[in-house]
Amino acid sequence: MKILLVFDFDNTIIDDNSDTRIVQCAPDKKLPIELQDSYQKGFWTEFMGRVFKFLRDKGIREDEMKRAVTSMPFTPGMMELFNFIRKNKDKFDCIIISDSNSVFIDWVLEAANFHDMFDKVFTNPAVFDSNGRLTVENYHAHSCNRCPKNLCKNVVLVEFVDKQLQQGVNYTRIVYIGDGGNDVCPVTFLKKNDVAMPRKGYTLQKTLSRMFQNLEPMESSVVVWSSGVEIISHLQFLIKE
Repeated sequence: MKILLVFDFDNTIIDDNSDTRIVQCAPDKKLPIELQDSYQKGFWTEFMGRVFKFLRDKGIREDEMKRAVTSMPFTPGMMELFNFIRKNKDKFDCIIISDSNSVFIDWVLEAANFHDMFDKVFTNPAVFDSNGRLTVENYHAHSCNRCPKNLCKNVVLVEFVDKQLQQGVNYTRIVYIGDGGNDVCPVTFLKKNDVAMPRKGYTLQKTLSRMFQNLEPMESSVVVWSSGVEIISHLQFLIKE
């Protein structure tokens, strides 16, 4: 009987946004105005495709991008949390659901040697093409009108839990650790035993507290965190229960 830990990546595992950090590789560390202005709401992955093409056209190579991405710091206490989880891996399954991309997440986890800790990573698939350009595809298509068109984290989570159940794995509870607007959808579907853990001062926490004030129903408990060390304390409490 395990607990399922669900992590977001940007501003949760790492204390930065990998997609905006990569802009540091651009000449003068900024994108041309017309490229910046080409973003349409809900179409972030397509926008990043244009950013990666621009970087390639400017001669930015894979190793430079990798240096920029792997230099992002982990969120305070996150390494301690991962070491705690690793010591107690018999009690937890861990997955990442992220709107970043598979190349960036692989780079970060491998550089810090935490790759083996995650049972599954759900994100937009990415690969360098023969010209050295990073190409990213949408993770999936879905019909949820609350989420960006390339990723509904709730659909991913529900499908994963169902698939695990078919293989005889039944989680006692889900603990969802995130920060952003696209974490709101999966968090609002959590059940009574589950725990939503929004990062303090970020969009998810602000949205949940607004929902709370508007008396919008939410089944799960909510535990706010600023450091991974606080998450450890709560997981220790859950293990003892």
